Amino acid sequence: MWTDILYGFQVAVAPLNLLFCFVGVFLGTLMGVLPGIGPAGAMAILLPISLQITPVGSIIMLAGIYYGSMYGGSTTSILVSIPGEPASVMTCIDGHQMALNGKAGPALGIAAFASFIAGTFSVVVLMFLAGPLATLALKFGPPEFFALVLMGLTLATYLSRTSPVKAFMSALLGMLLSWVGIDLVNGTSRFTFGVLELSDGVGVIPLVMGLFGLSEVFLELEKSDAGTLTKTRITNLLPNREEWRQSAWPIARGSVMGFFLGILPGGGGIIANFMAYIMEKRLSKHPERFGTGEIAGVAGPEAANNSAAGGALIPLLSLGIPMNATVALLFAALMIHGVRPGPMLITEHPEVFWGIVASMYIGNVMLLILNLPLIGMWVKVLKVPYRIVFPMIVLFCIIGVYAINLSTMDLKLMLGFGVLGYLLRKFGYDPAPLCLAFILGPLLEVAMRQSLLLSQGRFSVFFTRPLAAVCLATAAVLLVMNLLSLLKQRQGERSAKGA
Repeated sequence: MWTDILYGFQVAVAPLNLLFCFVGVFLGTLMGVLPGIGPAGAMAILLPISLQITPVGSIIMLAGIYYGSMYGGSTTSILVSIPGEPASVMTCIDGHQMALNGKAGPALGIAAFASFIAGTFSVVVLMFLAGPLATLALKFGPPEFFALVLMGLTLATYLSRTSPVKAFMSALLGMLLSWVGIDLVNGTSRFTFGVLELSDGVGVIPLVMGLFGLSEVFLELEKSDAGTLTKTRITNLLPNREEWRQSAWPIARGSVMGFFLGILPGGGGIIANFMAYIMEKRLSKHPERFGTGEIAGVAGPEAANNSAAGGALIPLLSLGIPMNATVALLFAALMIHGVRPGPMLITEHPEVFWGIVASMYIGNVMLLILNLPLIGMWVKVLKVPYRIVFPMIVLFCIIGVYAINLSTMDLKLMLGFGVLGYLLRKFGYDPAPLCLAFILGPLLEVAMRQSLLLSQGRFSVFFTRPLAAVCLATAAVLLVMNLLSLLKQRQGERSAKGA
């Protein structure tokens, strides 16, 4: 392993890869600072550009955007009380109160150090766990793979921020969109409605840029309030001994819990951020202080969301299954470059796997440097009017989509998905399950049809193999729990209406 990690550093410190790492973490921090865009939007905008560089450089840059945005989101949460990206929402509560109490410096400092410690912890665990998991995954056949992907999609809808029913409907729509084009088994055309450009299917880049890029712009344009930047002077970025004492255990707990929540389908930084805050409040001797500027309420959630970013890469790199929408964009980038993530990644493309791991060590150091001395610059970025930022985002989206295939159909698709993403969010539907199901839909279909071919059409193949049966049983339990939750909610609404 140590030989491999040294090889990874050799790949990561190559001048171009080092540049891509810096560009990724810088843009990730910037997109985290700007409210509304988020890592998925930033990665969607830069996905076309990443196709023009090497696979290693591309993934290093996109991964840098992913975990870099977790750092940047805390700056906006603390200074403006608006989360720069959803995984920093709980940081607003105590972080902004600390800023109002004249402690913006220590709040920003502990957020940066907590992010650095948790990010480094997640990379170390990633290095040790990915190999054994990949070895285990080599024993998977099509039935196990089908059951695992199905369980992942079900769990993603169960853990969605919105109603499970709406998340399930969103995932079904993504699955239907993934089947547009030529049938992978018998070669017939499906759902193209006679449109020749759809024979190759719906492009992943127009879809993600519309859902996460344009729709965010549409939503932000209708908001009248942009938040109020705190007027307090930012000093003493290095926390004192007492603040470190109060933050040490929250950082440790948040790092461990965040990593394992990141592995879960649909989990990631958002759930980790919420759970870390709730855990710290329950374990605190003075829970009444939370919400008034408690530093543990900043340290724990910030450690959790950064550790979750590393945890989410475990199933992607070892099993070839993205567990949330942002990681699904990394999956799409790897597939476009001809690199198949999964059990054989370490053997077939060691430069990609170990290059990513080593670049995350380097990227975390870069982020610590970017987030402490350059905090004044990020404050100035928050003052840039949205009427300048949003037209630039739309322009990048148009250029990026058109430059890939020089197709006006891709532009129409991007605009259509932008409107769809806007409407989904307006009516309380989460677009993340749609994107995840769109990426995983073809893999799910192929695995199911391969299983039926191997078993000569007998569905019992999914229940006679232990791992597949366990995954399907878990998916069934989650569906029943969703159904019971919905029935209980409707019964409560009827009782309230009757009263």
